[in-house]
Amino acid sequence: MADKILTRDALAAAVAADRTAGLTIAFANGCFDLLHVGHVRYLQAAAAEADRLVVAVNDDEAASAKGPGRPVLPAAVRAELVAAIRSVDYVTIFSEPTVAPLLTLLRPDVHCKGTDYTIETVPERETVRAYGGRIAIVGDPKDHSTRDLLARIRR
Repeated sequence: MADKILTRDALAAAVAADRTAGLTIAFANGCFDLLHVGHVRYLQAAAAEADRLVVAVNDDEAASAKGPGRPVLPAAVRAELVAAIRSVDYVTIFSEPTVAPLLTLLRPDVHCKGTDYTIETVPERETVRAYGGRIAIVGDPKDHSTRDLLARIRR
C-alpha cells in the first residue's frame, strides 16, 4: 500500500508513464476522515471511469476546516486507508484550497466528484474544461458522512 502513496513529482511521473502506455486517468479527492461506505462507493465509481485512479487527500490543515476535533486521523493514516482500497492506484496528499493545481499538473481524463456536487458546482470545473477533460458525478446519494458518523458515536 505504501507504494501507492506518492509525492507530487513521483505521481506526475507515474501518470506520464501510464499515459505513454495508453491508459486513461481518473481523479478523485477528499478528506476521507473516518473512511465509510460512502467513500468506498465514491472511489469504486470513480475507478470505473478510467484505467487508473488517482486520489488526492486533503492535508490536516485543510481537513481541520471540517470542524472542531477534525481531522480525527492524520493525513498519512487517511492516505494509507485510501490506498488500501483495491480500485485506487495512486494516492497523494495536497495542501492547496482546491485540487486545481494537481489537475493542471496531471490533466486527468476525468475529474470525479461525489453526488453532493453537480457539474456546475464543481469548484475546479473551469480548470478541467481548460485542458479538455471531463467531469463525472459518481457514487451513491450523499446519505453517509463522517460528521453524522461522529455524531452517532458521541451519542
